[in-house]
Amino acid sequence: QVQLVESGGGQVHAGGSLRISCAASGNIFTIYTMAWYRQAPGKQRELVADILSSGGTRYADSVKGRFTISRDNAKNTVYLQMNSLKPEDTAVYYCNARTLVRSFWGQGTQVTVSA
Repeated sequence: QVQLVESGGGQVHAGGSLRISCAASGNIFTIYTMAWYRQAPGKQRELVADILSSGGTRYADSVKGRFTISRDNAKNTVYLQMNSLKPEDTAVYYCNARTLVRSFWGQGTQVTVSA
């Protein structure tokens, strides 16, 4: 089992920045990819960014150049630095950890961007 705890969400004006964190615990050695997803009201959950254990990253087109995913292996923590935030970035952001067997999800953290 893997447990994920997100933190750092909040409210910010458009153009501002936030950094959200996801701390992993449990069988972390089984994780090969960590990711951030988001779900806005009335919309499907979508992939924002992911990072492989090798360090490779991938981003949704809507956040490229504005968001950066990173991981601190010593702290078992993944971060999402969000810059130049837009109102359309408003959503609940979920941390995801993938193993060969299944995915694990955090409880989510709310990010609200006001115009």
